[in-house]
Amino acid sequence: MSTANKKVVVLLSGGLDSATVLAMARHEGYDLHALSFRYGQRHAIELESAARVARYLGVRRHVIVDIDLRAFGGSALTDASIDVPHHATADDMAADIPVTYVPARNTIFLSFALAWAETLAASDVFIGVSALDYSGYPDCRPEFVAAYEEMANLATKAGVEGRQRLRIHTPLINLSKAETIRRGLELGVDYGLTHSCYDPVQGRACGTCDSCLLRARGFAELGLGDPALATAGG
Repeated sequence: MSTANKKVVVLLSGGLDSATVLAMARHEGYDLHALSFRYGQRHAIELESAARVARYLGVRRHVIVDIDLRAFGGSALTDASIDVPHHATADDMAADIPVTYVPARNTIFLSFALAWAETLAASDVFIGVSALDYSGYPDCRPEFVAAYEEMANLATKAGVEGRQRLRIHTPLINLSKAETIRRGLELGVDYGLTHSCYDPVQGRACGTCDSCLLRARGFAELGLGDPALATAGG
């Protein structure tokens, strides 16, 4: 079935992965609706990048939802008393789930996407999770996405009435960071507009947090430099 003019909700953080999946959805001909969150993250500057990416890729409507996960804490991204880990190289990253994991974040974000998709009469949601070259977050695994999709189709009026069969698209799930970047460049993504850093300093990527290291390694594997390390808010 053609995707031309079909509405889609894309979760857009402003980072490398979400910008790539937005470009993929555009390439497939979807009518783009992007959803971002101001959730109390210490790197809220990413929302400026999300807005730039949304404009650049021709999103019809970009919604930023305010929720405050600082009320629960438990993550270096939402609790100022917990330090963001920094390392010399990506090989030094811890093997266990890091303190930058935000409890239930993707479950919460997907729930908002599900609600918006129902009001749009949309049956497609895109999310930029990956099971490779990621920080070990449990809500980035294929089994999580499959379980959520099954639940989502039991959770809405549109689903019960047979008007919606939600599909959660995870086009990066089996791609390395380098493969993701290559695909994004093929689709015209300007990664200089994106921001992935967990611990920015005056709007600039730190270069040593897990997210920066994984991203930089992906560019390096392609023989490229990461524009985020050269531009403020990049």
